[in-house]
Amino acid sequence: MQPRRKAILISLIVSILLMITKFVAYFLTNSNAILTDATESIVNVVASSFAFYSIYLSTLPRDLNHPYGHGKVEFFSAFLEGLLILIAGIIIIANSIYGLVNPPVIDHLSTGTLILSATGLVNLLTGLYLINQGKKHRSITLYADGKHLLTDTYTSIALIIGLIFILITGKLWLDNVFSILAGMYLIFSGYKLVRTSVGGLMDESDEKVIVNIVSVLQNNRRDEWIDVHNLRAQQYGPDMHIDCHVTLPYYYDLAKVHQEISDIDKLINASTPHNIEFFIHADPCLPECCHYCKVKKCPVRKETFTGEIEWTQKNTRLNQKHFMHELF
Repeated sequence: MQPRRKAILISLIVSILLMITKFVAYFLTNSNAILTDATESIVNVVASSFAFYSIYLSTLPRDLNHPYGHGKVEFFSAFLEGLLILIAGIIIIANSIYGLVNPPVIDHLSTGTLILSATGLVNLLTGLYLINQGKKHRSITLYADGKHLLTDTYTSIALIIGLIFILITGKLWLDNVFSILAGMYLIFSGYKLVRTSVGGLMDESDEKVIVNIVSVLQNNRRDEWIDVHNLRAQQYGPDMHIDCHVTLPYYYDLAKVHQEISDIDKLINASTPHNIEFFIHADPCLPECCHYCKVKKCPVRKETFTGEIEWTQKNTRLNQKHFMHELF
């Protein structure tokens, strides 16, 4: 089975089993704190189900209608998961406020606490596994699902501490207070996940990727690569698409230009374990480039070389040759 599909299937099965277990604990105790955790488990199951489908779509090969593949669906999956977490937090807070006004009868708290502890440990291990697989396969869906399960774990830990405190003090109203605090944390976590997924859907630039690409180019630059500009990156599921302009000596023939572009492509792909599709537009040099061009024995040099311009995160992203940067 494809690794990403296997990981999310494990998450789905675990989520269903934990949801059933937590609702059993709730019916035993009638505790709003445990209901908080059980409610979030419903979100886990729904989110994992959609995540499974989205990963199935994202692993399909490219076709005429989807020339960049189906990877963008993973951002939508993460958006839905974040939205469900946020809604769950709101519902939990509303239910807990009602519980403060009309406190329920709570029983078997010690049994419920033990069950919640066991489910929290399983969530922790599953969440860490999914985050690891998400990073390994560049899957925001797996990463988001893993972060969700870790959020669920942190919520469980907070609620367990609260239940223990209730058992010690006998103050049952604290059950709802801890539920409200957990609900507020869920709202915050859901918002962050929604924000990340919207950024991906809007092709928000990944600063870490840009910094890494620029660093690789700067550390391995050739004299013939006069400047790099208009550098952009887009993520489509596990795949990354990068395009840029590279200024080369204008007297190079087509075969030489193609070779230089191919070498840049190979250099970038060798620097990462993930697949990167590079689109490079070759620009001819101009006389104004001469003062920072390091090509030795250039037959058409118009100006004396005065110094190399270091490629940075800023000047490689502007849609201008580097001599134009100095005018502004």
